[in-house]
Formats: sequence, C-alpha cells, structure tokens
Amino acid sequence: MSCARPTAPGAQLPPRAMAAVLALLVAWPAATAAVTVTRDSLLNVCMDAKHHKTEPGPEGQLYGQCVLWKDNACCTANTSLEAHQDQSYLYNFNWDHCGAMPEKCKRHFIQDTCLYECSPNLGPWIDQADTSWRKERIRDVPLCQEDCEQWWEDCQDAVTCKVNWHKGWNWTTGTNQCPKGAMCQKFKFVFPTAAALCEQVWSGSYRYTSHHRGSGRCIQMWFDPAQGNPNVAVAQYYAHGNAPPNSLPSILLSLLPLTLLALL
Repeated sequence: MSCARPTAPGAQLPPRAMAAVLALLVAWPAATAAVTVTRDSLLNVCMDAKHHKTEPGPEGQLYGQCVLWKDNACCTANTSLEAHQDQSYLYNFNWDHCGAMPEKCKRHFIQDTCLYECSPNLGPWIDQADTSWRKERIRDVPLCQEDCEQWWEDCQDAVTCKVNWHKGWNWTTGTNQCPKGAMCQKFKFVFPTAAALCEQVWSGSYRYTSHHRGSGRCIQMWFDPAQGNPNVAVAQYYAHGNAPPNSLPSILLSLLPLTLLALL
C-alpha cells in the first residue's frame, strides 16, 4: 500500500505541465512579433507585375493624373506618361475598340491605370496571378462608393463589346479587338450598375463598397495630394485592423488548456 499523500488542491503543477506552460509563454512574444511583421509586409509595397518598380519611392516627374503618387510611387515617370496614351506600350490596350471613348470616361480608366501602376498601398489585396506576363495582381480592392458611381456615370454612354476586359480579346493585330460575334453596346447595358462596372471590368480587381471617401475604409482613386494620401491609412486598417481570428498568438492560446489536460 502506497504511503504517498494525495496532491492537495492548489498544489504546484507537475513538472511536465509547468514546462509546457513556460514554453508557450516563451513562444508568445515571438509569435506576436511574427504576425506583426507579416502584416507590416503588406504595407508600402509594389506588386510583382509587368512595369512596377521593385519597391516604392519618390518620383518627382510623374505625368498628368498619376502625379498624385509622386511622393511615393511604384511607377516610373515613363510608365505614368504611357498610362495616358492610347494603345501605349504598357499593354497595347485600345480603349477605342468600339469607337472613340469619350474623354470624361477615359479619364477614369487612366486614373485606374495610375492607381494600379503607382500605388504602394494595395498590399492587403495583392494575390497570385495566373498569367505569364505578371506574377501578382490585385483582387477585391474596396473602392469608395463615389469613385465607382462617378466612373459609371461618366462612362454609361461609352461603348464596349465585353464585360471582362482581362480576357477573351482578339489580339491577332497586336492590339485588342472585339472577338468575333461580340456586339458593341453602351456601358449602361453591358454594366447595368456601378458595382457591375467596378467589379467585372477587370475580373474582380475591385470591390464596390458603401464606404465614402475619407472614411478610412475604402481606397480612393482620386485624392488631393496636398492633404496627404488617404490610402495609407486604409491599407493599415485592412492589414492590421482586420486581423484574422486564427492568427498565431490565438492558436497558441487555444492550445494551452489542451496541453495542460494532456500532461496533468
């Protein structure tokens, strides 16, 4: 018969359990730091695409509508100039594939190009691309409501033959032409709503939102650079503020009770 006394309530944890607790406590700061570094890596970055710089920086000579990003840009001055040209060398894309696009409409597509090529604040929405000419793309960037609505308003009477402008063109001439059988129609019939235009024209690159400019919750295609770039705070919010519930520190915390039960 054993003479060992039963362990009193509140007694010290067994050595193995105590070691496990200490290990988790030691791992906690490192795990928290790792998550912070991962989130910070989404900020102030350039995507790995066709014309982007490897990292952002000042570009004092940015052209036209792209000048908004001159203090910190992922595009070069030459890229910003070409963004304003019809059928530029950037992508050989012809805005006028169904006749001349009105200037009030074209300015939105130029601004869209400037945002895509120049902005260093799209990191939270960078995704892998499935094309040979770029390794990364953007997906579901939350555009401010005003930007989408004005884009649609100014383009509703422009004409196109396709919903998704990323794929399905006839490139036999070296520039995009409507595929055989496609009919040219006004935007308002091809894209019946502002949400349809923003979300479908570049195959999900953008997401229509009800957030307004200045809310800190949506990316602005247009802003006053004298007031600073509002998209910096938006990228920070989505990189840091919307932390997933299954982040590494949370996982470690959830493992603690199971570890103790197993070792007691």
